Amino acid sequence: MVVHVVNGDLLDQSVDAIVNAWNRNVIPWWLLLPQGVSGAIKRRAGVAPFRELARLGPIPLGGAVATSAGRLPYRAIIHVAGINLMWRASEYSIRASVRNAMQVAQTIGVTSIAFPLIGAGSGGYRRQEALRLMTDEFSNLDWAVDARLVIYPE
Repeated sequence: MVVHVVNGDLLDQSVDAIVNAWNRNVIPWWLLLPQGVSGAIKRRAGVAPFRELARLGPIPLGGAVATSAGRLPYRAIIHVAGINLMWRASEYSIRASVRNAMQVAQTIGVTSIAFPLIGAGSGGYRRQEALRLMTDEFSNLDWAVDARLVIYPE
């Protein structure tokens, strides 16, 4: 599978679904300060996707779940648990998040999806290493989904 690496804003991509680099969903969404990808999604999508997410309960590390996109023009937002309870990303959490998000994308029938760099924000992972892990994980997948990895300017 080929992933297209692009520079820009995740929320400006013309795709069926976007990925939200989220947490394990054990802290209520309304207690979290909006930051990074999740903060941008909350500002533009509204709180509806996060209320849906709260009803789904805890997400295993590296797991993925889908919600509606709120006010955003996408068919879905796929939320991945890319950081552990100590707010840190790992090789496992990044790779599993990619695999599981792609599995959810196939299950819900999206044909195009955009990812941020998982774990490179509040997860503390170096951007280049997160990019390497994600592109390597994509190369191990053989699915007919157009995937885009969006690098937000520093």
